[in-house]
Amino acid sequence: MTRLLLFNKPHGVLSQFTDKGSAGAPRPTLSDFIEIPGVYPAGRLDRDSEGLLLLTDDGALQARIAAPRFKTAKTYLVQVEGLPDEAALAALRAGVTLRDGLTRPARVRRIAPPALWERDPPVRQRKSVPDCWLEVTITEGRNRQVRRMTAHVGHPTLRLVRWRIGRWALDGLAPGAWREA
Repeated sequence: MTRLLLFNKPHGVLSQFTDKGSAGAPRPTLSDFIEIPGVYPAGRLDRDSEGLLLLTDDGALQARIAAPRFKTAKTYLVQVEGLPDEAALAALRAGVTLRDGLTRPARVRRIAPPALWERDPPVRQRKSVPDCWLEVTITEGRNRQVRRMTAHVGHPTLRLVRWRIGRWALDGLAPGAWREA
């Protein structure tokens, strides 16, 4: 029987079970939260991002979720610096050219600040620079793609929370918690 776990990855946690890249103090990893043998992440989520990470013991399912050719939609709640105008949002919707090429068009809309948990550490707020929230859905998963896209249109990402992957969503799952799908 295939296992599929939904995990709400906290900020600062690596999307792997061991920390092989740290010369200093060990960084938190999935093994600090999940003690189920044989499950592996279907895709990655940067250490400084938070939210939904799927883990499975089924290699074919892992590929269907993570491989760009399957175009699995991933939805992010993104706090950005500044107030993007319609031209910036239109550029994201059309696709932007990054160093590794043109991105696929994204679905993007401004949203009210979502009711999320407090982040540890908190996002640094600047009194002189406003911020706002976007909902961004992409169908590819390049390294730090959403962050690079928002920076490209002049609105760096302050906080990034992956809320949905395909049909699976975080709904009601606290940071550091997981459940079976």
